[in-house]
Amino acid sequence: MINLINKEPRTPITAAKKLIGKKMSMSFSDNKTVELWKSFMPHRNEIENNMNGELYSVQVYKQGFFENFNPHKKFIKWAAIEVTDFDLIPKGLHNLELPGGLYAVFSYRGKVSEASDTFKYIYYEWLPASEYILDDRPHFEILGEKYKNEEPDSREEIWIPVKSES
Repeated sequence: MINLINKEPRTPITAAKKLIGKKMSMSFSDNKTVELWKSFMPHRNEIENNMNGELYSVQVYKQGFFENFNPHKKFIKWAAIEVTDFDLIPKGLHNLELPGGLYAVFSYRGKVSEASDTFKYIYYEWLPASEYILDDRPHFEILGEKYKNEEPDSREEIWIPVKSES
């Protein structure tokens, strides 16, 4: 089931963002997201220079990752918070700079475990029919105050890096 509040995204151009968090290599077939977030959350309050407390779930894919999709291909996933600078990075955490650029931003409502159909819609229906193609930048979700993980009314924003097809 596709759980988008609106099937047409907004397309903002955003500035670069600085994040501090934890990262882990995984694949869709060997998903370690729960393990990653469990290891990050105890350190969340150690990050003194955080911007607004919103959590970022970031995926860094190698170029061409979605061509001939293979669920066993590895990518890097981050659990992170946006910060003002990289001056204070707590031990055991790392920094990541998200490049700015154009994004297709979808508002998702529903359980995290039921999001796969929504992502299939975005990548295999919306994107091919749009005027955009994927850009080679990290993909991310912003988990704000309305994020409630496995609750049916949980909300998050899905940010897909895009560029004009022409």
